[in-house]
Amino acid sequence: MAVTFSDLHTEAGLKSLDDFLSSKTYISGDQLTKDDIKVYAAVLAKPGDSYPNASRWYDSVSASLAPRFPGKAVGVSVCGKGAPVEAAPAKAPAADDDDDLDLFGDETEDDKKAAEEREAAKKASGKKKESGKSSVLLDVKPWDDETDMKKLEEAVRGVEMPGLFWGASKLVPVGYGIKKLQIMLTIVDDLVSVDTLIEEHLTVEPINEFVQSCDIVAFNKI
Repeated sequence: MAVTFSDLHTEAGLKSLDDFLSSKTYISGDQLTKDDIKVYAAVLAKPGDSYPNASRWYDSVSASLAPRFPGKAVGVSVCGKGAPVEAAPAKAPAADDDDDLDLFGDETEDDKKAAEEREAAKKASGKKKESGKSSVLLDVKPWDDETDMKKLEEAVRGVEMPGLFWGASKLVPVGYGIKKLQIMLTIVDDLVSVDTLIEEHLTVEPINEFVQSCDIVAFNKI
């Protein structure tokens, strides 16, 4: 579990850090990690002699960081209450952990996700691109006002094809008591042709007992 340090600018906060380091060289074990950098940044100054463990740790981190910042520091004071600092569970460091030390924080979830996406893109390189999908809105018109629209919709939804997915629908008044069925569908482009769907499935027997014609109202790539 992650370790939380609070109020490291106060005596109570430094006492908790000192107690935590009583049996540790660094925050997450025996080697310097990003956890030490986060906690080090939250400690405003070197802990006094009352906190020997924290003081020893502070000197050790300072000594490790000094060669990376050869410029001459003029000294900076930071005031205000610090936010709690969380230290992640220790991980086995790589042999060149110090050389790759990130002084600006841990890897975020977004960083991990981006890295995974890059890795997936490399593996997929050269492979066939996945087929796209399209969203389609159809108008399905009955023969007359005596057509059973419930049975019409059941017949339409009864058409099944690989890559065809029926969606929401509604009845839209046309006039003279006639209503048309307006229905959404999603198709996998490589598997379903809307023209074929209409000509070979929606306007032939037995569905043409209910359906007079079909029109494409909207067609959008997803």
